[in-house]
Amino acid sequence: MTDAVVDFTAGAPVRGDLDVRWIHGMPAGRPGGEPKLQVHAYDPHTFLLRQSKTVSYEAPFLFLLFGNERALLLDTGARDRPSACPLRGTVDELIAGWLARFPRRGYQLVVAHTHGHNDHVAGDAQFAGRPATTVVGRDLAAVRRFFGFTGWPAHTVRFDLGGRVLEIFGTPGHHRAAITIYDPWSGFLLTGDTVLRGRLYAPDFPAFLDSLERMAGFAATRPVTHVLGCHIEMTRIPGRDYPLGCLYQPDEPPLQMTLTQLIAVRDAARQVAGRPGAHVFDDFLIVNGPARAWHAALVLRGLWAKIRPPGSNLRERAHRAP
Repeated sequence: MTDAVVDFTAGAPVRGDLDVRWIHGMPAGRPGGEPKLQVHAYDPHTFLLRQSKTVSYEAPFLFLLFGNERALLLDTGARDRPSACPLRGTVDELIAGWLARFPRRGYQLVVAHTHGHNDHVAGDAQFAGRPATTVVGRDLAAVRRFFGFTGWPAHTVRFDLGGRVLEIFGTPGHHRAAITIYDPWSGFLLTGDTVLRGRLYAPDFPAFLDSLERMAGFAATRPVTHVLGCHIEMTRIPGRDYPLGCLYQPDEPPLQMTLTQLIAVRDAARQVAGRPGAHVFDDFLIVNGPARAWHAALVLRGLWAKIRPPGSNLRERAHRAP
């Protein structure tokens, strides 16, 4: 067996395929019917995975990036057991398939996280004991130590997958160990829960705004193709999010966002910096600080959406919007 070296610099960033209809749960009374984990190949070396809302209402997205020496699995989702979500088996199959096309010896897997919240790390246990595998801890000390940060959070480190060299910098505010990853091969800017189509929780707002400023500045100097967060929580109606705990979202907007939308998030954060509470914008909401009254209303709205008569709740009405 000889190593089949892939050139991850020529032609970068590549233009892959994001024309995909994501699994999005099932209507009330119709459990099951879709896979627990969906896999989509952006290109032969880049995979996006989504957990079904039948597994967890969070329905997080995960990312698997292949290099010549190792693969990076970014996040492990919201369920820990293979019976709940067969993440380990799916990743093993994807790695085996990739190695069949690009044979090499001693291939490694690194499991890391956009940040340490439970819906992004729950599947870590599935990789315990896997050969040639490193699982990076969820806490800030572990993240800094593994990637070699010397000036957190502003220091940008390079992490080499084997010719596919990622750029990583800290973006706390939503979570103290949150990172953003730029992949020059795909042009992806992977932003975790810091920037996405949904509710942007910022308990540490000064750190959140600083992270957005640095993220926007970084993105302006790189050929970013897509800004990819880890959830879809907005409907197609401007300014309208799905209820908390929503299990059925058939008319979601796309996962990917643009640089223009990233700048809009940064500008909106500047606008609300001195105003604690929840603030609604077309493609996202910003929650500055604890916003306890808003959180209570969010929970009540989610409960109400589950008991309203069929056809009258937001889960169904919003999905018919153009």
